[in-house]
Amino acid sequence: MRRTAIGTAVGVLAVLGFQAAANGAVFGTEENNGAAAYSDAGKQDGPVKSEVHKLALTDKGHGEAVLSQRDTERFGLLGVSWADPEAKIKGTIQARTRSAETGEWTEWLDLEPYPALLDGKRAGARGSTEPIWVGASDGAEVRVSDGAANGTLPAGLRLDLVDPGSTQESGDLAAEPVAFSTDVPPTTPGPASTAPQPTVVSRAAWGADESLNNEGPVYLPGGKIKAIFVHHTTDADYDCAQSAAVVRAIHVYHVKSNGWRDLGYNFLVDKCGKIFEGRQGGIDQPVQGAHTYGWNSESTSVSIIGDYTEQAASSAALASASRVAAYKLGQYGVDPGGKATLTAGATQKNYFGTSFTQGQTYTFDAISGHRNGFNTQCPGNMLYPQLPTIRSYATGTAANLKIDSMGGGATQAGTGYETPGPLTVNWSTSTPNNLLHKFELLVDGQVATWGWGHIRSASTTLSGYGDHQVAVRATHTSGRTTTTPAVKVTVPGPKTFTPVTPKRLMDTRAGLGVPKAKLGPTGVVTLQVTGANGIPATGVGAVVLNVTATAPTATSFVSVYPNGTTRTSASNLNFTAGKTIPNLVTVPVVNGKVSFYNHAGTVDLIADITGYYTTDTAGSTHVNHGPLRLMDTRSGLGVPKAKVGPAGVVTLPVSGVQGVPETGVTAVVLNVTATAPTASSFVSVYPNGTTRTSASNLNFTAGQTIPNLVIVPVVDGKVSFYNHAGTVDLIADITGYFTSGGEGASHINLGPKRLMDTRSGLGVAKAPVGGDSVVTLSVAGVQGVPATGVTAVVLNVTATNPTASSFVSVYPDGTTRTSASNLNFVAGQTIPNLVVVPVVNGKVSFYNRSGSVDLLADITGYFTK
Repeated sequence: MRRTAIGTAVGVLAVLGFQAAANGAVFGTEENNGAAAYSDAGKQDGPVKSEVHKLALTDKGHGEAVLSQRDTERFGLLGVSWADPEAKIKGTIQARTRSAETGEWTEWLDLEPYPALLDGKRAGARGSTEPIWVGASDGAEVRVSDGAANGTLPAGLRLDLVDPGSTQESGDLAAEPVAFSTDVPPTTPGPASTAPQPTVVSRAAWGADESLNNEGPVYLPGGKIKAIFVHHTTDADYDCAQSAAVVRAIHVYHVKSNGWRDLGYNFLVDKCGKIFEGRQGGIDQPVQGAHTYGWNSESTSVSIIGDYTEQAASSAALASASRVAAYKLGQYGVDPGGKATLTAGATQKNYFGTSFTQGQTYTFDAISGHRNGFNTQCPGNMLYPQLPTIRSYATGTAANLKIDSMGGGATQAGTGYETPGPLTVNWSTSTPNNLLHKFELLVDGQVATWGWGHIRSASTTLSGYGDHQVAVRATHTSGRTTTTPAVKVTVPGPKTFTPVTPKRLMDTRAGLGVPKAKLGPTGVVTLQVTGANGIPATGVGAVVLNVTATAPTATSFVSVYPNGTTRTSASNLNFTAGKTIPNLVTVPVVNGKVSFYNHAGTVDLIADITGYYTTDTAGSTHVNHGPLRLMDTRSGLGVPKAKVGPAGVVTLPVSGVQGVPETGVTAVVLNVTATAPTASSFVSVYPNGTTRTSASNLNFTAGQTIPNLVIVPVVDGKVSFYNHAGTVDLIADITGYFTSGGEGASHINLGPKRLMDTRSGLGVAKAPVGGDSVVTLSVAGVQGVPATGVTAVVLNVTATNPTASSFVSVYPDGTTRTSASNLNFVAGQTIPNLVVVPVVNGKVSFYNRSGSVDLLADITGYFTK
């Protein structure tokens, strides 16, 4: 919408701040060929002949003159001029036009006079208004009033209508870096700049009619640019394909209507960021323009095409304006973010009321707005506040550069991150891509990888255990660099396992370890795990907890994660209202504490410790073994054939059985399943030869079948199983053991991270796993798991939405599945279980026996030699 002129009411001029596009829309299409009016799309380099149609106004006396509404030749830009360049019109000058496409007339538009002698005293110069770009028009009407009774108007009033011409020849509008205009080459190249010369559409490329410029250029008297003034020109509602036509029209108007030497601006930028060469004399030269009255002899200018009184300039335009400023100021060692001292060439006031006296010096920002030097709204109320952005862009820094997050195997750990090696760094900056040359990812001060200025993420693999300092360095197109603060990323060393006799650390029912209260919806409780109960205060990398959810009031899930880190989408226990569900959890330790999150309803939580991992070599290493069935009370495998009765115990030899060594075994990893229980009860698995504690491993109700992974210490080569109430059959499948011999694999924390979800197609096909079917998941080389050297992965596997009673077996792909199972469930049940599964060929397979079921898998770590 056309802005209302402040004009004579407050003495504010919108000088060189072109008014609105009168027809209020992108300027349509040519009737004959459908091309956008005055579009230069497809034109070839070379002059485009423009025309100025001059229509005299009729002086009606008493300080009024008019041009009656009439048909005209086609034009795209207009202004009113008069004979005496120093004469002033104190009243109003208004025009309106008719669209050549729609035939509709615009509202009356206010035109503001230029200041007198903006391009110096020149023979043939005329006084004039600023021009208005109106797009393709073929009718006009003008009215001028002096504003005073019996006032007088200057002689020679006329309406100047500019047709900038257009062409539809083949080829694209050229934009090339040029050292100087080929039409008027300087004798010597301009000085080198600290910033690169931007890509500029040359005068030849935008179709300048150089026959209008027969005087040659004028250069700054001191030969040095000290500042740059930012302007705006006309309404922002134009098509960028018309930008060259707008520039041509301004050029013709300034020369033929104003009588100036050449186009007033040194550079122009359209809203799409294209830069146009303005006044001739050489892009690399200190050309004197006609743009900021009183300050032209020590400055240059860039004008953004558009009226930015009520809307902000585009980021592309700001970026290009900053590139012009950085290049021109950089030629003379001027800091774009600094100050400049200029000598006033005229006595006047600026927009803010600051008085200037001719011959005196004044301080300006090196990048200033037109209104800073002259009494004008230019460069508009919305563009002027954007000048700090232009300064920031031009200073050659990547503004607000910061690391946002890390991934690719890295998880947050306190104020830093932890990764087994793979690392992806994500960053951001408010500086546009076209002002940035490249980014470098620095690890301990050295370049690990790099990419061009449009990227915002990079990946690498850290080598060497311990702490690393990771940062991002941006190189601006000026060559200046900006570096983020370094972030600590730790590659933890391999961890060995120390088994402990199961011990209860937390019980929300009794207030053990945490406050006595159920955990509410989206609630979190935090448990101190290090420095007590025989767990070292330092050096603990992860703890192994058997976590039980009991008495839940709603369907929900619980996530167990390192305190001091951001919780991921991974879950450890999934349950429905009224169900009691246990699961073994291996959770990294960052600050000595572990957090428990409940999603919905309320629930009591119990946590029993069975061991921990440390970074020293004093503990045990893991050896894959199985899965092999060691015990089944239904068939008498390993123990007598009989259900375990109330308060009953069965003892299973494990050392020297089924390939397990007779000596050196410190703990075994068993998947234990309780089935056909006759009452609600719990089972505790503990080292034979020790006193059983209150810790439990499986909790169940009558008729329920439930599995759970158990890591149980081995003291005398045997493991005991205690049942609290009723009778129950027990099954135990071994998947590995820990040994003090050092021949096994060490544990590396990772995650928890979701690797597979058949509901969404994550990791595997998006579909439930059918009966007697297998899905195979790639784990090596995924989500921070190394591509080689991995002996086993630790997965929390959840079965959900089963359509029938079934079981799931998780086993190494490339091997024959055994009879061992990891999850047992009935139709409609959601159940989790921790699985330590060997890795043979980088993949893990999941077998479902009956019906269909969705499977989820979250990784919490892996073993490696």
